[in-house]
Amino acid sequence: MSHIRLLSGALLLVGGALILAGQPARGQSTTPASAPARQAAGSGARDLPLTVGKSLVVESPVNIQRISVGDLTKAEAIAVSPREVLVNGKTVGDTSLIIWQQGGNRLLFDLKVRPSTARLDAVRLELQRELPGQDVDLTLEDVNVFVRGTVRDLASANRAVAVAATLGKPVNLLRVNVPAAEQQILLKVRFANVDRTVSQDLGVNLFSTGAGNTLGGTTTGQYTPPSWTTDSGGFKLQLTDALNLFLFRPDLNLGATIRALQSRNLLQILAEPNLLAVNGKEASFLAGGEFPFPVIQAGAGGSGVVTLTWREFGIRTIFTPTITPRGTIRLKIHSEVSSLDLAHGVTVSGFSVPALATRKVSTEIELQDGQSFAIAGLLNNQVIESMSKIPGLGSLPVIGKLFQSRSVSKNNSELLVVVTPEVVRPVPAGVELAGPQFPKPFLKGGTMIAPRTPPISVTGEPVKSLQETIPVEQLEAMKEQTPSTPALPAIQFVPVMMPPAQGGTAPAATQK
Repeated sequence: MSHIRLLSGALLLVGGALILAGQPARGQSTTPASAPARQAAGSGARDLPLTVGKSLVVESPVNIQRISVGDLTKAEAIAVSPREVLVNGKTVGDTSLIIWQQGGNRLLFDLKVRPSTARLDAVRLELQRELPGQDVDLTLEDVNVFVRGTVRDLASANRAVAVAATLGKPVNLLRVNVPAAEQQILLKVRFANVDRTVSQDLGVNLFSTGAGNTLGGTTTGQYTPPSWTTDSGGFKLQLTDALNLFLFRPDLNLGATIRALQSRNLLQILAEPNLLAVNGKEASFLAGGEFPFPVIQAGAGGSGVVTLTWREFGIRTIFTPTITPRGTIRLKIHSEVSSLDLAHGVTVSGFSVPALATRKVSTEIELQDGQSFAIAGLLNNQVIESMSKIPGLGSLPVIGKLFQSRSVSKNNSELLVVVTPEVVRPVPAGVELAGPQFPKPFLKGGTMIAPRTPPISVTGEPVKSLQETIPVEQLEAMKEQTPSTPALPAIQFVPVMMPPAQGGTAPAATQK
């Protein structure tokens, strides 16, 4: 508790300094002054500092008649004796204190209630521990905490604001050093896809012209049997299926077609795309193409509008690399291998739309620089067997095989994806760049160097940072900016009725 003593009604002791506030001069009378004189003596307000949660005592050599505090939420004044006033600080802010003394003197004080510096000093000490060597200062005004200074990165700025928030509402006025260029990650992806197909067909068709040159025979229906036709030139035998063996005995009017085919197919796909991305940004790769996909939408007047959209297919990879504080590289990978499947396609409004045979994998892995990770086990095994036989005859021993047909198809495919991330840096200027090896030389006399824009050494100095530090909110806005990908235009086919043409009929619709 502080004590302030008023000597002769106007002498204050504030911070060890004596302030004269209306004390009568030596030799003058101490009788009450007139009203104008008393007003002039009390018109000069004196600053009286006070701390929240603490008190001070104002003492007067003469009796006090009345006291008043402008804002009781900031401070309160209590008369503890005829010549002593106890002033308590309650909340941060400024208010006024008026004391009326016996004899007509009136004293004015500007109470400046300030927060306790104990919590502020504790928070400043905590900032020094959390952010050593960085210039961060706190200023407390009412409930607002102004955070000023310069920090190394955005994470340090966020931590300083979080610590300052324990005192009140933080106002971030920090500046951040211009960060260095982001690291870049090169992702080497290897796709190996092996597709094996084995098929086997076996079947027999028997036929006979018989008496009267009429065709008769036995068939399972799985393979197209021969057909017999007549015309002006006589009878003709038509074969509509590719055969391995054809037997015919004219003397017996008996023939047979035997189908025994076996095939083996091997398809191998190998792609090694290299993707480069900035730390934390997404990169994608597609080796394939696009095919049109018609979409029917309702148009004006109930007529349909066919809109063509494009679907991508091929070998696709989408990955997002992130360098962790441990120095490893965390990858979010989405790999997909797709191909056109015409056998399972559909027809929409006259358009033949193929299906897609797709195999995809999505995973998240963490590797060190140069390590590899294999994603395997994407196997697809299929066995399709179709058997047809004539009831009864097909079940006879030995000769029953002549009345049976069988088709066996076996498919086996394997997909292997190997991922290898590496932290890379740009090639220095002036170093010869690696290029593809051309099997044949180009035209003699032609240049081997493509036209290019002159380098910085010719056009001017390289771009330099205009300032070493920038505000935090500006750095955050720069990180949130991502370029938008323009949408591909769609092709629309709109039916339009046309008037009949001269000498013919008009088409039902035309393309626009």
